[in-house]
Amino acid sequence: MPKFLAVHTMPMPVTAEEVTPLVKELLKSETRDAYWVSAWGQQNTEGKFLKFFCEWNAKSADAIRKLFSFVPQFPLDGVYPMARIESEYFR
Repeated sequence: MPKFLAVHTMPMPVTAEEVTPLVKELLKSETRDAYWVSAWGQQNTEGKFLKFFCEWNAKSADAIRKLFSFVPQFPLDGVYPMARIESEYFR
């Protein structure tokens, strides 16, 4: 299944606890057409999240966008095709 990177810039810095309800709501709509794999978060000096970079497996970018349409308060900057590159590939 193709991989995608979804980028989310939060309107204001948030804690993991503050963003958890949005993530749980989003995952209720997950399907075989699009499912979340993992995420990386950019934090400020206070440890609050400014931006999230989420890896998705999906049939298309539109399948991911559809999920986020059910949780409009979770910002979505864009969805981009990606390939995962591990450091082991170069050793």
